[in-house]
Amino acid sequence: MCGWAEARFSAQPQGVASIGFHLRHVPGSLERLLTYADGQALTKGQIAAIPSEGIDDGIPLSQLLTELREAKDRTLERDSSTDPDSLPEPRSVGRAGLPSTRLGLLFHTAEHARRHAGQVVATAAIIRGLGLADE
Repeated sequence: MCGWAEARFSAQPQGVASIGFHLRHVPGSLERLLTYADGQALTKGQIAAIPSEGIDDGIPLSQLLTELREAKDRTLERDSSTDPDSLPEPRSVGRAGLPSTRLGLLFHTAEHARRHAGQVVATAAIIRGLGLADE
């Protein structure tokens, strides 16, 4: 994706979510999953931030990538400092209190981020296929 114009990251070809959305969503989702893994409820601030993940407000790509790297680093640090004996502890997720475990939520952080990485690759391929890339 090197050399692409910043505008390509807000493109929604064929109605799919933009690359910028995925880059913006992953840090927030990781934070929320880690909050649940710690056995806590989301804060009002975390809940209020969710809708902004879908808004293209011109955040530069460099900032989106910095926030993504920082979220990844925080997640890996948190994972590595987790007491292995706490992994089977039950956890509740969301307002519905869906059942999980600390291990399940930590595993889901990787799974969720990987899924969005795949969607970024697919969206980039669509952009290239439609001739929207300025390569």
